Amino acid sequence: MGANTSSKSPAFDENEEVTFDHFEILRAIGKGSFGKVCIVQKNDTKKMYAMKYMNKQKCVERNEVRNVFKELQIMQGLEHPFLVNLWYSFQDEEDMFMVVDLLLGGDLRYHLQQNVRFQEDAVKLFICELALALDYLQSRNIIHRDIKPDNILLDEYGHVHITDFNIATVLNKDMQVTTIAGTKPYMAPEMFSSTKPIGYSYAVDWWSLGVTAYELLRGRRPYHIRSSTAATEIAHVFKTATVMYPAAWSKDMVSLIQKLMEVNPDERLSQLTDIQDFSYLADINWDAVLQKRIMPGFIPTKGKLNCDPTFELEEMILESKPLHKKKKRLAKKEKESSKDDSMEAYQLQKNLEILQRDFIIFNREKMRKQHNEMQENLTLAQTKDDQEEDDQNNNL
Repeated sequence: MGANTSSKSPAFDENEEVTFDHFEILRAIGKGSFGKVCIVQKNDTKKMYAMKYMNKQKCVERNEVRNVFKELQIMQGLEHPFLVNLWYSFQDEEDMFMVVDLLLGGDLRYHLQQNVRFQEDAVKLFICELALALDYLQSRNIIHRDIKPDNILLDEYGHVHITDFNIATVLNKDMQVTTIAGTKPYMAPEMFSSTKPIGYSYAVDWWSLGVTAYELLRGRRPYHIRSSTAATEIAHVFKTATVMYPAAWSKDMVSLIQKLMEVNPDERLSQLTDIQDFSYLADINWDAVLQKRIMPGFIPTKGKLNCDPTFELEEMILESKPLHKKKKRLAKKEKESSKDDSMEAYQLQKNLEILQRDFIIFNREKMRKQHNEMQENLTLAQTKDDQEEDDQNNNL
């Protein structure tokens, strides 16, 4: 996308809403479930972010609007060192936009495809960082339901960050979930009941963590399960298959992965205290992990974009509505808009109007500023009260 800017906009007024015009589009870096992702720079602060954009019409036609809204709602309430955090969300006539942390280390799937074989010390730290992220999600009553190498991004130093909350769910107190969602090779056994659906809870994410850790170490998954494998067949695999652990792996690592991939969810390691009490991790300084003070065992190549270079080519050559031509396209669309009286067009327009109305606009920067101002006002008020009290005591 070169250095095409989204717009030569005037100086940014901090009271106005953030829009597409406040960013310079630099290049495409990937595809999400519902859209594409590019690197952007905010014109006023010069900060770099990743911008995910989703075509409204496609989302309506594929009945995905509810998922996008749910993801936005969940991400607005989250902020953690090992998550990909949301900074802004906004819309225009064509697209919905989510602006998130930019992580240039690539996802773990990319590195597996580059034939990287992660060493035990690297995977051990990944497990610790991801355990802290899962514990945080659990404290917010959230099950991610899609923990896998594709959804774990590395920053430039090699620390992990969970992304993609589009099939995450919020758990009501003391309830279990029965709806089936996820990527089959990483889904826990309790999600494949051979009879009626049984409930599941946070433990499914810890199973996925175990499968991911195994795959990072071995280069392939522990069970021969594909996305096309039938649920009944998967249930049978869990009952009959034996997971093979290479002799070169340490007994402690094997033991940890076995406890994460325990078929019975009640006996599985499924909360942070379980992990922290595990003997293999007794030497871990958890505060240092949270503050990213422990050097990862794998550091992505610097000065190189750790993603598939074809994304940018697709955006420039194959994409029928490339992002860098949006301004011209919208102006032309407005000029040439002709009426289509068909029932389908009417229904589509109606759904697009509902989407436009209900879309959730978010600005973390503004939210932080308001929070800081509120804290300052409270502190000033407290100081004033204390001063008045002192004056009264002096008068007495």
